[in-house]
Amino acid sequence: MKNFDVNLLRVLAVLLEERSVTAAASRLYLSQSAVSKQLAKLRETFDDPLFERQSKGLLPTPKALSLAPSIHEILRQIDQLAIPSKFEPEKSQRTFTFDLVETAYTVTYSRFMPSLLKQAPGISINSRTWRDESLNRLLRREIDFGIGIFEWDERAKSHYLNIPDELNYAELVRDYSVCLMRKGHPALQEEWNIDTFLKYRHLEVTIGGISGWLLKEVLDIERKQLDSAVNMSDVQSAVKLCEQSDLLMCYPFSAVKALNMDANLVVKPLPIKLEPGGYALLWHRHFDNDPSHKWLRELIIGLASDEVILRNT
Repeated sequence: MKNFDVNLLRVLAVLLEERSVTAAASRLYLSQSAVSKQLAKLRETFDDPLFERQSKGLLPTPKALSLAPSIHEILRQIDQLAIPSKFEPEKSQRTFTFDLVETAYTVTYSRFMPSLLKQAPGISINSRTWRDESLNRLLRREIDFGIGIFEWDERAKSHYLNIPDELNYAELVRDYSVCLMRKGHPALQEEWNIDTFLKYRHLEVTIGGISGWLLKEVLDIERKQLDSAVNMSDVQSAVKLCEQSDLLMCYPFSAVKALNMDANLVVKPLPIKLEPGGYALLWHRHFDNDPSHKWLRELIIGLASDEVILRNT
């Protein structure tokens, strides 16, 4: 290990995450040949192949997998040395990156952004819609924060307990879904129960790749399903269609209130018992002691956190 180049560890860390020379080269802003040469040096240093080629990329050897925890800890400690001990928000020009579900803009950004812009006028926020790979982007530290939807219901796949250990989180808004229908909808003349709810066709709104959330999972468990007539990603258009048809639409209550969706619609509780979940701010533990990162997350948690009052009617 004499004269070992610590930058090789970064290459190995990225290769372990990407399992591909091409993808690793893209993330490291290097050529594929450069990454291949560094991989050769790593193999010589550790006296192990480290990766075996297969049809779908690289398969780490047991040696490579055993090195992963130590490598991440070493790189974390090295990165900590470069972090300024003091953060002055009024002088910062830092850009923070977020992945978040669309509904989180309304219930979180409007609360903390005005204060952020006042205290740190030079800071920029770069946002992207939450996708299936957002958790992995957080784990790879490609983004600073994520704001996703997680559940407390034990039947949910997206349960808070399933958030990876490498990530920290803070619950921002406790929320639950409601059912929207037009005024004069025939369902209003019937007893509001699960049979009435499933009797009518539904308009599904996909939020950042998320469709149905806990509701669909619970219905699947009970071997029931919605009669979905249309799936849309634009909520404003979905609301208009809901107003002009007999389609039922389920949506988070916090967003319904924030966007005043209930002005021309009737809001009904879901006729099925679900534990409320909500929005969570997530970040990698690597950033715990980063002063600028800590400043922003404390601002968000302090101003965006607000438990929604749950209704039973």
